[in-house]
Amino acid sequence: MSLGTAEQLRTFLELNPEIPSDIAFVDDSDDFALYDACGFGKFTDAKPEKVDLKPTNFSFKDWLAYLGNAGKLAPIKKGQKGVPEGVLRLGGTFVLAGDDVEYAWADALPGAHPEIADVLKAVGI
Repeated sequence: MSLGTAEQLRTFLELNPEIPSDIAFVDDSDDFALYDACGFGKFTDAKPEKVDLKPTNFSFKDWLAYLGNAGKLAPIKKGQKGVPEGVLRLGGTFVLAGDDVEYAWADALPGAHPEIADVLKAVGI
Protein backbone atom coordinates (compact mmCIF):
# COMPACT_ATOMS: atom_id res chain seq x y z
CA MET A 1 0.00 0.00 0.00
CA SER A 2 1.29 3.42 -0.87
CA LEU A 3 0.15 6.99 -1.27
CA GLY A 4 -0.30 8.46 -4.72
CA THR A 5 -2.29 7.79 -7.86
CA ALA A 6 -3.07 4.68 -9.87
CA GLU A 7 -0.64 5.94 -12.53
CA GLN A 8 2.13 6.29 -9.93
CA LEU A 9 1.43 2.77 -8.71
CA ARG A 10 1.74 1.45 -12.28
CA THR A 11 5.08 3.24 -12.64
CA PHE A 12 6.29 1.86 -9.31
CA LEU A 13 5.32 -1.68 -10.32
CA GLU A 14 7.11 -1.29 -13.66
CA LEU A 15 10.24 -0.27 -11.76
CA ASN A 16 9.81 -3.13 -9.26
CA PRO A 17 8.60 -6.13 -11.32
CA GLU A 18 9.24 -8.54 -8.44
CA ILE A 19 6.20 -7.10 -6.62
CA PRO A 20 2.97 -8.79 -7.75
CA SER A 21 0.48 -6.17 -8.95
CA ASP A 22 -2.49 -7.98 -7.40
CA ILE A 23 -1.21 -7.28 -3.88
CA ALA A 24 -0.27 -3.61 -4.45
CA PHE A 25 -2.72 -0.85 -3.55
CA VAL A 26 -2.66 2.94 -3.52
CA ASP A 27 -4.49 5.41 -1.26
CA ASP A 28 -5.37 8.33 -3.51
CA SER A 29 -7.80 9.96 -1.08
CA ASP A 30 -7.51 13.61 -0.11
CA ASP A 31 -7.72 12.80 3.62
CA PHE A 32 -5.33 9.78 3.77
CA ALA A 33 -8.09 7.79 5.48
CA LEU A 34 -6.46 4.42 4.80
CA TYR A 35 -3.16 5.53 6.30
CA ASP A 36 -4.97 6.97 9.31
CA ALA A 37 -6.89 3.70 9.74
CA CYS A 38 -3.56 1.84 9.79
CA GLY A 39 -2.31 4.09 12.58
CA PHE A 40 0.33 5.79 10.48
CA GLY A 41 1.21 9.33 11.48
CA LYS A 42 3.07 12.24 9.95
CA PHE A 43 6.75 13.05 10.13
CA THR A 44 5.95 16.40 11.79
CA ASP A 45 4.05 14.68 14.63
CA ALA A 46 6.71 12.07 15.38
CA LYS A 47 8.23 12.17 18.85
CA PRO A 48 10.09 8.88 19.08
CA GLU A 49 11.92 8.03 22.29
CA LYS A 50 14.48 5.91 20.50
CA VAL A 51 15.03 5.71 16.77
CA ASP A 52 16.95 2.95 15.06
CA LEU A 53 17.57 4.28 11.55
CA LYS A 54 19.00 1.77 9.13
CA PRO A 55 21.14 2.82 6.20
CA THR A 56 20.18 1.63 2.74
CA ASN A 57 22.41 -0.74 0.85
CA PHE A 58 21.92 1.24 -2.35
CA SER A 59 24.66 1.20 -4.93
CA PHE A 60 25.49 4.37 -6.83
CA LYS A 61 23.28 3.10 -9.68
CA ASP A 62 20.42 2.46 -7.21
CA TRP A 63 20.70 6.02 -5.86
CA LEU A 64 20.59 7.47 -9.38
CA ALA A 65 17.48 5.42 -10.18
CA TYR A 66 15.85 6.44 -6.89
CA LEU A 67 16.57 10.13 -7.37
CA GLY A 68 15.47 9.97 -11.01
CA ASN A 69 12.06 8.54 -10.05
CA ALA A 70 11.37 10.14 -6.65
CA GLY A 71 9.73 13.24 -8.07
CA LYS A 72 7.26 11.44 -10.32
CA LEU A 73 6.37 8.93 -7.58
CA ALA A 74 6.01 11.43 -4.73
CA PRO A 75 2.44 11.78 -3.41
CA ILE A 76 2.04 15.41 -4.42
CA LYS A 77 -1.34 16.52 -5.73
CA LYS A 78 -1.41 18.94 -8.65
CA GLY A 79 -1.55 22.56 -7.58
CA GLN A 80 -0.44 21.96 -3.99
CA LYS A 81 1.53 24.73 -2.34
CA GLY A 82 4.02 24.34 0.48
CA VAL A 83 5.04 20.94 1.83
CA PRO A 84 2.44 18.40 0.65
CA GLU A 85 0.92 16.31 3.42
CA GLY A 86 1.48 13.13 1.40
CA VAL A 87 5.22 13.67 1.60
CA LEU A 88 5.00 13.98 5.39
CA ARG A 89 3.15 10.69 5.88
CA LEU A 90 4.91 7.79 7.57
CA GLY A 91 4.40 4.18 6.60
CA GLY A 92 4.77 0.81 8.21
CA THR A 93 4.92 -2.95 7.83
CA PHE A 94 2.09 -5.46 8.01
CA VAL A 95 1.98 -9.22 7.59
CA LEU A 96 -1.48 -10.51 6.78
CA ALA A 97 -2.82 -14.07 6.90
CA GLY A 98 -6.23 -13.94 5.27
CA ASP A 99 -8.20 -11.37 7.28
CA ASP A 100 -5.85 -11.55 10.28
CA VAL A 101 -3.02 -9.11 10.98
CA GLU A 102 -0.12 -11.30 12.08
CA TYR A 103 2.35 -8.44 12.51
CA ALA A 104 2.02 -4.65 12.58
CA TRP A 105 4.62 -1.90 12.76
CA ALA A 106 4.25 1.86 12.31
CA ASP A 107 7.43 3.71 11.37
CA ALA A 108 8.46 6.34 13.93
CA LEU A 109 10.44 8.22 11.27
CA PRO A 110 11.35 7.57 7.63
CA GLY A 111 13.95 4.79 7.60
CA ALA A 112 13.02 3.49 11.08
CA HIS A 113 11.63 0.17 9.82
CA PRO A 114 11.84 -3.33 11.29
CA GLU A 115 14.49 -5.81 10.24
CA ILE A 116 13.03 -8.34 7.80
CA ALA A 117 14.48 -11.22 9.87
CA ASP A 118 12.65 -9.90 12.96
CA VAL A 119 9.36 -9.66 11.06
CA LEU A 120 9.70 -13.22 9.73
CA LYS A 121 10.61 -14.53 13.19
CA ALA A 122 7.62 -12.77 14.73
CA VAL A 123 5.26 -14.60 12.34
CA GLY A 124 6.97 -17.96 12.72
CA ILE A 125 8.92 -18.07 9.47
